Amino acid sequence: MAEELMEEASTAAAAATPFQLQFDKPIPFQIKMAEWNPEKDLLAMVTDDSKVLLHRFNWQRLWTISPGKHITSICWSPDGKIIALGTEDGLVLLHDVENGKMLRTIKSHDVAIVCLNWAEDDPLSRPDKDEFLSYEDRTTRFFPPAPVMPRIGGLSSGDTGLADENEEAIPEFCSASCQRFNILCSGGKDGCVCFSIFGIFPVGKININKIPISVESSGKRNYQLQDASISKVSLSRNLQKLVLLCYGKLVDTNSLSHNYETAALHCLYLDTSIFFNRKNELHQVSQQASSIQDLVEVVRASISLISKQWSNAMNLFREKFSALPNLIAAHGAESSSEDEFLSLLFGTRTSPALHQFLASSLGEAGLKRIAKAVDSAGREIRGVVSEHLQPAVEIISFRLAELRGLARWRSRFQIIGLDEKLIDGVTESIGMLVVQVERFSRVAATVLYLFQNFFTWVLKCVKILLNEPIDQVPAANSELVVIFLKFLLDKDPIKQLLEADERIDCDMDTARHVEQLVVFGGFTDTHFLERSLVKQFNELEDSLKEAFLMPFTTISSQIHCQGLLPLYPVTSADTLSSTCTLTSISFYKQDEDSQPEESSYNLTGYVCFKIPDGSLNKRNCIGVIKDSGNCYTTLSMASLSGFLLHMPDEYECVDLSLYKDNQIVLLLSERSPSDSPGRSWMVMLQTQSFSFTPLSRTSPSNIYSLQKLAALNLQLDTDYGKVRSIPHTVSAPLAVSESRGVACVFSSRRHALVYILDEDEDEDEDEVSDME
Repeated sequence: MAEELMEEASTAAAAATPFQLQFDKPIPFQIKMAEWNPEKDLLAMVTDDSKVLLHRFNWQRLWTISPGKHITSICWSPDGKIIALGTEDGLVLLHDVENGKMLRTIKSHDVAIVCLNWAEDDPLSRPDKDEFLSYEDRTTRFFPPAPVMPRIGGLSSGDTGLADENEEAIPEFCSASCQRFNILCSGGKDGCVCFSIFGIFPVGKININKIPISVESSGKRNYQLQDASISKVSLSRNLQKLVLLCYGKLVDTNSLSHNYETAALHCLYLDTSIFFNRKNELHQVSQQASSIQDLVEVVRASISLISKQWSNAMNLFREKFSALPNLIAAHGAESSSEDEFLSLLFGTRTSPALHQFLASSLGEAGLKRIAKAVDSAGREIRGVVSEHLQPAVEIISFRLAELRGLARWRSRFQIIGLDEKLIDGVTESIGMLVVQVERFSRVAATVLYLFQNFFTWVLKCVKILLNEPIDQVPAANSELVVIFLKFLLDKDPIKQLLEADERIDCDMDTARHVEQLVVFGGFTDTHFLERSLVKQFNELEDSLKEAFLMPFTTISSQIHCQGLLPLYPVTSADTLSSTCTLTSISFYKQDEDSQPEESSYNLTGYVCFKIPDGSLNKRNCIGVIKDSGNCYTTLSMASLSGFLLHMPDEYECVDLSLYKDNQIVLLLSERSPSDSPGRSWMVMLQTQSFSFTPLSRTSPSNIYSLQKLAALNLQLDTDYGKVRSIPHTVSAPLAVSESRGVACVFSSRRHALVYILDEDEDEDEDEVSDME
């Protein structure tokens, strides 16, 4: 479907003329965020009431979803197949582009996620020497496709982290995500940045309020940010540098007298070269770990479904049989329910209480209903075990064995935190879980067989009691005594294996035999038979969490600050809101002539931002910063340069975006009274047309290097870049697509204006399309 959408929309774009669609009714919402798909002609939008809409290039709406949470950020996966949504409560929601269904919910932050960026490893950045490290996932050679989530009527997708309504979500999502190494970065309102490989495997987290910051010309002073809130993050395509915009105070940790009490917008440069230097190792580990995590959720859902089905059947069983003790007491007898059935089992006369229970209270219809419920639960359990639980556990075991082999290559994998001892412990835990699943399967089969015989015998007894003398009760197999002892005495072996804190008795001979086998196999756990299936699964989860936490903390510790550039002070609390911040970050490949000798692939980073009126004694200005330094050295002020651009006073910049080939797209709206229609302009500027001035400072007290830059005036009535007039007042957001060369602008009249940026059209050729 996605390929068909791309072909159809690309045909429309090839016409090089904007097109128009009209709808009969006005739109009842306002767009607050919009992002073009990086690979297809699709535009995702978020409304002010947090609905998510997906439109084609020709403005046909494909779907609308309401996640039920306040959406604070949005981005696309690099392949354009997944939409990532950040929420106010710190969740990342991953949705399928095909139908809008949620693939996964990830708890990344404790506060609102204000920005998302999903970067993919650029093949051009890979050295030839890394080719021998290409890794093949061998699981498909030995196993059929991974099992999907069983359908669970009583659980919501939030209980497992995966969408149970889309049973194809797991294998499709994993296979699509593992094609090329990519990292999802999310920035929180509290200053935390999280990194997730494939968007699902957490591999790092930093708090910019806690990392030491180097400030040039400050001697030996150490600085830190205080009360920092992230505005935007962008990871370079070679994964070596993260550029981060944040608000906060710069604090001298050695001397409080040198603190800068005024909050400011800072541009922070983080060294993420660990992702580049160890991307092969991280790719291999993450590929296995993310698949294991998917399968762990399948195991969890399978056990939950089994527990639910068996609990429902046993509740009905005990509900019907609970009437017998009351009847015994009503007849003045002192026997128990077990005594009554044992007397019936061994051929003695039936008491009046048991006769009334079987003939009247329970009856043939009631007994058949219980038998049907238990039989249905048994079939469901067998199906879940054979189709979901057992295959998932076996594939987890194989994948952990693969990780165990990687962990033994210490020179390459120890540096990313893959600990051999921890992986050995997880491997042992999954081995014990395989045994527990087999044990559960055998116990369940035995119990269900005995239940079937029990119900058959009781049904015969009921028929005889209703039609013939009492003393003609049919004989039964003595194995039925087990049913009475296990179930009527509330010692259900299936329930016992599904209890988290249940301890299972094991005879001495079996314990000694198991201990010999376990020790002979090189394991250390000789008491696993005393644990239930759920207890063993919980131990597996704990060991997995501990093992995967080691790469997480190891990678996090290797991400550090390269440098910080304060951009402008902030005096208004409203400006601190990320929604009011107009910023854009992008990276462009350097010319071959300017490539440093130590690198065959390097990027130049650009940061574009609007300066609030009054800050730095500027008004109606934007700033552009260029970092021409390579990614292998600490950030130097010598590598930073910039320029300021003053907008015409009668217009204000409502949004901006960096565009391909070092271009900037500005969206300007006329400052006019509310009762008169205003005009707007979309301006495309080539950064190479401006003179970048090196940034420097002489002392820490003079922290705002941009203050010394003279602002160049932008004249719209001259041939200055590419300027287009828009006959409406416009508002943010400005959605620009580098891959398709288009921009979508939203007017105050709730129209959407779609422009072809790379074509020179006259004003009368620009068309407007209404939004539905």
